[in-house]
Amino acid sequence: MTHAARVDGQRGILVAPSTVLVMVGAPGAGKGTQAIRLAQELDLVSISTGDLFRAALREGTPLASEVRKFVEKGTLVPDPVTLRVVEERLGQPDAAHGVVLDGFPRTRVQAEALDAMLVTDQSRVSAALYIEVEAPELVRRLAGRRVCSGPGQHVFHLDSRPPKTPGVCDFDGTPLVQRNDDKPETIQARLARQLPPMYEVVDHYQNTGVLHAVRGDRPMDDITAELLRLAQRATRKA
Repeated sequence: MTHAARVDGQRGILVAPSTVLVMVGAPGAGKGTQAIRLAQELDLVSISTGDLFRAALREGTPLASEVRKFVEKGTLVPDPVTLRVVEERLGQPDAAHGVVLDGFPRTRVQAEALDAMLVTDQSRVSAALYIEVEAPELVRRLAGRRVCSGPGQHVFHLDSRPPKTPGVCDFDGTPLVQRNDDKPETIQARLARQLPPMYEVVDHYQNTGVLHAVRGDRPMDDITAELLRLAQRATRKA
């Protein structure tokens, strides 16, 4: 991967993070929750590309306008724009101590570009933490979400956050519904698209020697404890 993949040449991050942890996992694996927990425990900044894109929609910068074009169409933000958004965020002062990346990189191209971006600024990915969950369990988790049909759109889960009365919202008493996006057949199609590029990211970090895999079919606190041990060990080596 050449530095041209970094979109705008040799601009570089203003202050490279001293610790970079990458969360890897399929939708429903729990990486977003674990990213926040790790950031809190290690005093790092949790950075989600989803949050970055939503923040961009509220801003009036030229980069935000580029992001808006794709988000409002419901299409994926292309790699060059995504990389610029991430690089800009990594250069902010609060990220200098270290970051936990959630939702990025999603592809091998993005992973290679992140490596090039960090090498230019004398930094590196400290660890890629991969939460492994089998596809049937992912479908079960994702298909369990229910949303109230009232204006509040309150979210429940049949297993992890069930309503007090089955099928009824705790807050406004409206019926709970399953969105089309949460139906098993839709989820399976989504996983069929998203898992292959994720496995390429896993292979990339396996090849670079920073991948650490944990089983994601255990209690959340047990997963957090293992991820924390792995992250602390990796950052000590770095």
